[in-house]
This record gives sequence, C-alpha cells and structure tokens, in this order.
Amino acid sequence: MARVLYRDTVPYETPTSLSALRGPDTGTLDLPIAVYWGPSQSFDLSETGQRRMAYRALVREGTPAIQEALLNRSLLLGEWPNLILPSRCQALWEERFPELRQPRGEPGTAIAR
Repeated sequence: MARVLYRDTVPYETPTSLSALRGPDTGTLDLPIAVYWGPSQSFDLSETGQRRMAYRALVREGTPAIQEALLNRSLLLGEWPNLILPSRCQALWEERFPELRQPRGEPGTAIAR
C-alpha cells in the first residue's frame, strides 16, 4: 500500500487573478494569525527577508480573500523566484498564473523542491 504524506494533501488556495491582488507595496504588513503564527505577525515590506517570509506564508496558508487583500501583484512577481515553496504549491500557482513561471537557467530561477 502506498504511503500518503501530509505534504501531498495540503489544500493550497490561489486568488481569483493576479490583478485582484491589492495589498500594500510599502510599509508594514500585518498577517492574520491563521496565516502566520510566529512570534510577530507584522512584517516590514522594505526588508527583503521579512517581505519574503510574509509572502511565503500568504501563498502557502492564505485564503483567496486574504491573498487578494494582502499580496501586492508587483511585489509577488518580483519575489516569486526567491520564495521557497513546497513543489505542489509552486506548481499550482504557476499552472494557474503562467506569468509566474521563470525560464529554466535564468538568474533568479527558483530552486526545484
């Protein structure tokens, strides 16, 4: 019998479209506890590491409504190659939104996971 792993069943969600993303592109981003349950839910978007951590959590854990309210289209497109995501999650988003795909071998191409 094949073993089913939790990572193979996580129900990832996506927004209705990338143009629906209306989150801020500057300032502080406050995530709901359901999306990020770390010691602080506030992230400074001007800090690369904080921005990537927040965006990774939103892509992985956010509902479409939360993603549309908090993700910014331009920031997501710029950070996408640098987000470390589960392969199923990345594949779902790139299938739904082909503009996120990076040509293989290009600088900034996400590492296969």
